[in-house]
Amino acid sequence: MLDEDLPAVAEGEVLEGKILPPRRLAIANRHARRAAKHASRHSAYIPLGAGVLARRWWDAHTTSRFDRFIRAAEAQGDRDSAMEWEELRQKFLVDRSRRRHDRTASVLTAVKATPYIIGGGSAALIGTGIALAIAERKFSEIGAPFKFVSEVVYWGVIAISATAVPVLIAAPCIFLSVAWHIGRKHAMGLNAGWLAAPKPEDQDSGVIVTADTIVLALQNLGKIPALAKAFREGWRPTFTTLPVRDGQGYSAVFSLPLGVTAEMIADQRPVLARNLHRQEVETWPSAGEPGYASLWIADSGTLSKAAPEYPLLNEGTVDVFTGVPGGVTARGDQVLIPLVQNNLVAGGLPGAGKSNALRVVMLGAALDPLAELNVFVFAGNGDFDSFAPRLAVYRKGIEDDTIAAAVQRLHELYDEVGRREARLAELGAKKLTRAMAEQHQDMRPIVAAFSEVHELFSHPEYGEIAAELAVKTVKRGRKTGVVLLFDTQSSRAAAIPAALVELVSVNVCFAVRNWRNNDGFLGDGAFAAGIRATELRVSRDRGTSLITGVTDAQFELIKWHFVKVDDDTGYDEATEVIERAMRQLKPGTPVEGTLPVAEIESRDLLDDLDQVAGDERVKLRDAIGLLRGLAPTWSRYRNLTATQLRADLEREGVRVVNTSGTHYLDPADLRRVLAARPE
Repeated sequence: MLDEDLPAVAEGEVLEGKILPPRRLAIANRHARRAAKHASRHSAYIPLGAGVLARRWWDAHTTSRFDRFIRAAEAQGDRDSAMEWEELRQKFLVDRSRRRHDRTASVLTAVKATPYIIGGGSAALIGTGIALAIAERKFSEIGAPFKFVSEVVYWGVIAISATAVPVLIAAPCIFLSVAWHIGRKHAMGLNAGWLAAPKPEDQDSGVIVTADTIVLALQNLGKIPALAKAFREGWRPTFTTLPVRDGQGYSAVFSLPLGVTAEMIADQRPVLARNLHRQEVETWPSAGEPGYASLWIADSGTLSKAAPEYPLLNEGTVDVFTGVPGGVTARGDQVLIPLVQNNLVAGGLPGAGKSNALRVVMLGAALDPLAELNVFVFAGNGDFDSFAPRLAVYRKGIEDDTIAAAVQRLHELYDEVGRREARLAELGAKKLTRAMAEQHQDMRPIVAAFSEVHELFSHPEYGEIAAELAVKTVKRGRKTGVVLLFDTQSSRAAAIPAALVELVSVNVCFAVRNWRNNDGFLGDGAFAAGIRATELRVSRDRGTSLITGVTDAQFELIKWHFVKVDDDTGYDEATEVIERAMRQLKPGTPVEGTLPVAEIESRDLLDDLDQVAGDERVKLRDAIGLLRGLAPTWSRYRNLTATQLRADLEREGVRVVNTSGTHYLDPADLRRVLAARPE
């Protein structure tokens, strides 16, 4: 706008207005963008629906659908299916030709019959007119039937003329409505459009992969003597699955000669990728059936593309019994992260995308109106601050009280598993179902996330108890609807128990440095089998991970959806999703920290020993029994051994007496140490 276009302001005139605070302005802008995006999306449904209608018409009137199936069968080498589709195609052509012939014959028959119809109708009208003339004794009545027919035709034309304009006006509106509905249904799916996989690009990127391409790449692989020898002797691989388009890449399964394993091929991934004109991260050989290797090759540059927008950002709900959206595979398929009857561990280097992955999973769970959500973050960040209104339990920080609260919650969840097992027995059920959760409020699913758990499990006082409770809850909780999620930066035993990693059904590994970290998150033998997150780089592959337990495949390479957050402005894309989740909650679902976490029981070993020990020396193993009698529910005492008790006493400065190989506690020395403690 030019200055001269602005309204004139007299000198000294005061203009009144309202300046929006930056935060409110940001919110207003965000709502405006959201409204524009919403309108754009719904406008796009109309041409999409029109295209769907056109394609349906084309498929119904041509052989295009048969041609597609035939090409697909030929590409997979399935000659039988190709022949079956060819037979169906020929039958369709014959039927179509017969229908066209019948329509033509019907038209010709109608044309030939027209004179007879007109003549017969005229004769009938004349006969009727003569009868009327005789009955009325008026010659003019002979034309009455013709007059009546003329009036019917006249008023019919008037009626058609009167309705023609509204019909012509309504027809485009009806068409647009139908096109919008079909377009939206096609884009969103019947109930959960976010499950639909993005359509892969039709064009090939990089070198087109054929059987000859793979054979040539294997011939020049090098460093596998048995493979080189087999080629020299005339061996050629047998393809049980010829290279076929598989999402945004190619998939193939081929045989290996004696003395060669799929792991050997995986070890040479850099050379194999170069021979296929791909980056290393775009080439994924892995073990197939015994004696075979499976190979998936991404289109060049596919993995550098960002994941699609989080599909539940503007609309939709979730069923945690089915799963929540996590991201897309390299093939372009949407990945559902299973929750109920599953547990998850995610690990990788700092900055690789673990926290975002946990946010994405919990955001999906928040959109289930029945789910109770717990979050413990053992760090000072605000990753889940915007989730707080939806969380029944939310604690963050690295202080001991946060650690203690998490351990107490694990105690409660383990006890809850036991209660639910008994409740399922009462209901005559083997596992929790959604119908059961909807009917019984005390059986709703619980999803508890623990972020940066290396701080929890490595805690000197509570780490051992936390590990024990986590493992025991995962072991027993699968059928009860209690779900535990963990993320950590380290796979060392002190950071996350190996037993826990082995027990969970969903393992997620972002970029790691070596095979030990890789197998520490994905399970023993993963690296040898070609499941290698060591190929990922934080700078290049942030937000990309390997994941197992989400499909029938050995593993998937998944690019996680990103829920945007801006630490500078405080903007979090999850905020509006949480607001929507709060509006659709079922009554009785605990939120906003309304579920209290009891303070963890705190016990002092020396004080407890002072209570149970008499004045005489007592064997350490007997002292343990006395401690268990004093505090039967205290996990530390339930698992305490004589060796551990001796070490604890010596660390506190209490002397342990060794008599003929048996260790005794001297109560007098115990009380000396207690007396010397500062008040």
